[in-house]
Amino acid sequence: MLGRRVIVEAFLRWIETAKTGDRARAANALGRAYLQSAMSADERAAAEMAMTFLLDDPSPRVRLGLAEAIAWSPDAPRNLILSLAEDQPEVACHAVTCSPLLSDADLVDLAARGNGATRMLIAARAHVTRPVSAALAEVGDEEELLCLLENDGAVISSLSLKRIAERLGDCCDIRNLLLDRSDLPADARQLLTQHVSNALIGLPLAQAAIGLQRLQRISREATEAAIVSIAGDIAPREIPDLVQHLRLNGRLTPSFLMHALCAGKVDFFAGAIVDLTGCGERRVRSILATGRMHAVRALYESAGLPREISVIFVEATMLWRDAARKAPSNVLGNVCGRLLEKFRHHDAHGAIGELLDMVEKLHINEQRQSARVYAALAAA
Repeated sequence: MLGRRVIVEAFLRWIETAKTGDRARAANALGRAYLQSAMSADERAAAEMAMTFLLDDPSPRVRLGLAEAIAWSPDAPRNLILSLAEDQPEVACHAVTCSPLLSDADLVDLAARGNGATRMLIAARAHVTRPVSAALAEVGDEEELLCLLENDGAVISSLSLKRIAERLGDCCDIRNLLLDRSDLPADARQLLTQHVSNALIGLPLAQAAIGLQRLQRISREATEAAIVSIAGDIAPREIPDLVQHLRLNGRLTPSFLMHALCAGKVDFFAGAIVDLTGCGERRVRSILATGRMHAVRALYESAGLPREISVIFVEATMLWRDAARKAPSNVLGNVCGRLLEKFRHHDAHGAIGELLDMVEKLHINEQRQSARVYAALAAA
């Protein structure tokens, strides 16, 4: 015990008069010796006490020297690592980015209490776990979340990706990084399409050239088309979450549902009807696939569709069944064209008129796409 006290006292006397550069080198040497040299228990305790004293050194160079020596090691004293992790950024960077001693709880706490520089260091760690990513998703700013999304060693849950989309989806760089991810959940992808639409509507030049009302309509139609496209590409397990997200955001409109049905996105459409009616999925699918007209109509009306609109949905369902059997590659064109022909002389106004206008736009777009394909084949 006496030997340890003598070592510490001698070191402390030397520290009082030593120059900054000498203290920094001594701190680094002391840290390396602690980790790499054979020491008795008393000597290790004395070295740890001396390093603890160095945490109060007024010069960051001294604390940096210590951090550089011990931050990477699992054998470093944990109390030193925790203190260094809350130092100024140039010192903390070694502990925060490298230390294996920092637990998920430590890092979550640092993310919550620290500043942007601290969160950036956490996001840059070689391995970032789901809980730590979730904390950064909740409190991180743009630069910190860009760093997290660019980190191949970061494991980010679908809920955290959605949270990032909610908070910072209006940032172009973050939006692009999210959209490039194959694990981005469908509801988050839909949120990002809405951010794009909002950005378009907010452009003064676009408002002046097109007019705000027309721009809003174009944006709405483009968003619906994007969501229908997303709905056709997602895994079945993702459908309930996307449907619930769209319902809560008021997007399961008759126009949108008709778009999905005409486009043949049957799995998604069935999921939407399940959510709106509360009926079991098996029963809904059975009615859509083989149910008689009155059963299909009752199903749609139980989903909240008015009677005059439910008639159009029933006809679209029968046309979809027929087109899926005869020409599955061109369901959209067949359903839209025949639906328009069926209701050509219908007194279209209000919600019915809006629904048929949307079907006509889909039909026109499909005709143009078919013409492009035909021209490309003819020129080949």
